[in-house]
Amino acid sequence: MTTVEARDLGYVVDGRTIFDGVNLRVSSGEAIAVLGPSGAGKTSLLAILAGLAQPTSGQVVVDGEPLRHALPKGFVLVLQGYGLMSLLTARENIEAALRAHGRRPSPARATAAHWLAELGLKEHGSHLVEDLSGGQQQRVAVARALALDPAVVIADEPTAEQDAVARALVMRKLLDVTAGGGILVLATHDAAVAELCTSSVRLHGVNH
Repeated sequence: MTTVEARDLGYVVDGRTIFDGVNLRVSSGEAIAVLGPSGAGKTSLLAILAGLAQPTSGQVVVDGEPLRHALPKGFVLVLQGYGLMSLLTARENIEAALRAHGRRPSPARATAAHWLAELGLKEHGSHLVEDLSGGQQQRVAVARALALDPAVVIADEPTAEQDAVARALVMRKLLDVTAGGGILVLATHDAAVAELCTSSVRLHGVNH
C-alpha cells in the first residue's frame, strides 16, 4: 500500500506565509481534493507533495519515509499550464513522455493513441498542441499522465477548462487510478469534482 502524508506543512515566500499547519494523508485507493480560494496555496501545496518545492516547515512522507527528491517513481504531475511542447502533436507529446520512461517507439505510439481515444481525442492526435483548444490541451496533459501508468497522480485543476461532459470523462479516467489501487491528489475550485473524491482539505490562506 502506498501512503502520501503532509505533516504540519508550512510555506513562506518572500516573507509572506502562504499556508501553515497543513496536514493530510491519502493512501492507495483514495482521492483527495485540495480546495480553497485563489492565492490560498493549492498549487504550492501540490508542488511540495510532488517534491518540486521544499516546505518552510514540516515534511512530506511517502510510505513512511521523508520525500527526498522530485517526482519519485510512480508519481506523475498534471500542471495547471499543461506543460506540453507546443511544436509537437498531441500524440508526439505523449510518445515523448513514454520514450523518456524507456518505452520503445512502437508500444509508445500504441499507448499514446489508446489514451488519446480514452480522453475523447482520437481525431486530434496529429494536431499540433498550439492548434488545440485549452480544454483539449488539458485532456492531452491528463492522457500523457495516465499513459505512464502512475501510482500517484497529482493534478492541478485538471477539469478547469472542461465542459460538463468532458469534466465527467476526465474525472472518470483519473478516478480509475484509485480503483486500481493508486492515489489521486487534485486541486480544484469545483465542488462537484471535490464530491467525487474520498476526502478533501481546504486551504484558507494566511495573510501576514
